[in-house]
Amino acid sequence: GTSVVQVTATDADDPSYGNSARVIYSILQGQPYFSVEPETGIIRTALPNMNRENREQYQVVIQAKDMGGQMGGLSGTTTVNITLTDVNDNPPRFPQSTIHLRIPESSPVGTAIGSVKATDADTGKNAEVEYRIIDGDGTDMFDIVTQKDTQEGIITVRKPLDYETRRLYTLKVEAENTHVDPRFYYLGPFKDTTIVKISVEDVDEAPVFSRSSYLFEVHEDIELGTIIGTVMARDPDSASSPIRFSLDRHTDLDRIFNIHSGNGSIYTSKPLDREISQWHNLSVIAAEINNPKDTTRVPVYVRILDVNDNAPQFAVFYDTFVCENARAGQLIQTISAVDKDDPLGGQKFFFSLAAVNPNFTVQDNEDNTARILTRRNGFSRHEISTYLLPVVISDNDYPIQSSTGTLTIRVCACDSRGNMQSCNAEALLLPAGLSTGALVAILLCIIILLVIVVLFAALKRQRKKEPLILSKEDIRDNIVSYNDEGGGEEDTQAFDIGTLRNPAAIEDKKLRRDIIPETLFVPRRTPSAPDNTDVRDFINQRLKEHDTDPSAPPYDSLATYAYEGNDSIAESLSSLESGTTEGDQNYDYLREWGPRFNKLAEMYGGGESDKDTS
Repeated sequence: GTSVVQVTATDADDPSYGNSARVIYSILQGQPYFSVEPETGIIRTALPNMNRENREQYQVVIQAKDMGGQMGGLSGTTTVNITLTDVNDNPPRFPQSTIHLRIPESSPVGTAIGSVKATDADTGKNAEVEYRIIDGDGTDMFDIVTQKDTQEGIITVRKPLDYETRRLYTLKVEAENTHVDPRFYYLGPFKDTTIVKISVEDVDEAPVFSRSSYLFEVHEDIELGTIIGTVMARDPDSASSPIRFSLDRHTDLDRIFNIHSGNGSIYTSKPLDREISQWHNLSVIAAEINNPKDTTRVPVYVRILDVNDNAPQFAVFYDTFVCENARAGQLIQTISAVDKDDPLGGQKFFFSLAAVNPNFTVQDNEDNTARILTRRNGFSRHEISTYLLPVVISDNDYPIQSSTGTLTIRVCACDSRGNMQSCNAEALLLPAGLSTGALVAILLCIIILLVIVVLFAALKRQRKKEPLILSKEDIRDNIVSYNDEGGGEEDTQAFDIGTLRNPAAIEDKKLRRDIIPETLFVPRRTPSAPDNTDVRDFINQRLKEHDTDPSAPPYDSLATYAYEGNDSIAESLSSLESGTTEGDQNYDYLREWGPRFNKLAEMYGGGESDKDTS
C-alpha cells in the first residue's frame, strides 16, 4: 500500500456534460506488484517486502478511460518505469568456511600472503565491509587490511616467520558491514566469519648470530695471538649445517685481527696501539659449509684499553732566555708536559732536574706545570752564551714512565724591564750593514748579468763564423756567381785594367769578400814594381808570394785578372797533340814552376821507368 507516484489524465470534453469528462484509472501491466486507485491515479505497492536483489526494474502500464469507465468511453494509456532502491537488508557472507594460504619463512615483514573476500548482495555503501582478525594463534604474527576498491581483506606478515619454530597458524577472520540499517536488525547480525589457515614453508636460511652486534674490550699490551672474543652463529634450518666464519678484510685493512673459521674466536695477529687507533670496527661473515653463498654479517666493535706505555714530553718547544742582569730566584720560563696515554685518574706529571745545576733550578707547581728559576746573580753572554738544562718529566701511572727534555737557555742583553734586546755575543762587534736578504738579492742580480753577457758573447761569436754567402753549392769551392753579364767594351765600371798596369795603385791587400776571416792579420806590404815592369813579371811575383804564404787559404780560389798574357813556355799540355809527337817529351821543367806543379811533375816525370816496366 505504499504510494509510489500519482498519474493524471486530462479530457478536453465538457465536464458538465454527463460523464464524458469523468476519468477512471486502471492498471493494465504491473500486477501483482503494484495497484492504482481508480479515482485518484495513485500507484501503490501491492505486495509487502519487495526484494531488490530478486528484481530491481518494473514497468507499469496505466489506463485512463472517460465515461466513468463504462462501455463506449474513450481511453488513453501511459507507461511508468519503477526502480527499487537498495537498502542494507543482506549481511556479508564468506563463500568458504575455511581458507588455506602458504608463505615461505623467508618472507620479510609486510609481505602480502593472500586475500579473503565476503560477498554482499547489497550495493554501494550498503555492501561496504570491514575485515578484522578476531581470534587464532597467529594474531600477533599477521595483520589484515581492507582494500576499499575491491572490498577484499589482504593478510600481511607482521613478524618474521620461522619454519623451525612454527609451521602452521590458524586465524579467525570476521567481515562486517560498516553501514547497518536499524530497521533490519531483526534479519540477524550483518557480519560473517571464516577460518584462515596459513602454512609456513621451509627455506634454506642464512646462519643466525646469537647477537645483533658484539663489543669486545682488550688492553693494548696483550701478546700476539690472544683471543679477544668469540662470535656464535647457528643454522636455523632443521638440517643444522656447520658454520664457517671469516673476517671482512675491507674492515681490517691492516690485518690486525684474525678469526678461527670453525669456532668464531677472534685473536690478534699484530700488536695493538691505542694511541694510533682506539676503536676497530670489524665485520664477521658466517656462511654454511654446504651453501657458502648464503651468508650473514654481524658488526664487531673492538675497544682498545689504555696501558701506560708512553712517557710524558714537553708540550711545546720552548725558546728560553735569561738576562745578563738576572738575579737569583728570577722566573725565566714556565713549562708543561703532555702524554699520549689516557689514564682513568687523569694526567699527573712531576718535574725535576737530571742533576744539580749551579745556575738554574726547577720548581714543580703540582698542576702539571713547573717553573724554571735562576740560582745566581748575573750572566755573561761573552763567557757562556747558551746553557743546556736537562729536565726529567715523569707520570704517576703504573708502570711509571719518564723522559728527559733539554731546555736551551740563551743569555741575552735586556733592558731595565727585562725585555730582550740581543742574544748574540758578536752583535756588539758587527757593524751595521745590509741584511742577509739584501745580500742574496744583489748576488742573484750579479749572476743574472754575467749569464746574459756570456750568452751575448757566444751568440756574437757564432754569428761571425757564418759565411756571407749561403748557397747549397757553396760546400768546398768558393766560386761566387754574380749573374752579371756586364756592359761590353764600353763598360768601364766593371773592371779597371789599369790596376794591373799600375800596381802602385794597390795600397792595401784586399780581403776576400765571400767569407769572414777568423783571424785578422796585418797585410804584408810588397815593394811596388817599377812602372815599366811587364804585367807578366808582376803576376809571377804575386804567384810566388801566394805559394810561399803560410796564411793562404787551403782551397782553390778563382782570381780573374782580365789579362791573357803571352804564350806559355810549356806550350800545350793537352793530350790531344801527344799522339802526333814522335819522341818522348821531357817534363822536368814542371818542377821549376813551383809547389803547385809538383804533383803534375811527379805524374809526367817518370816516363822512362814506366816504359821499362811495361
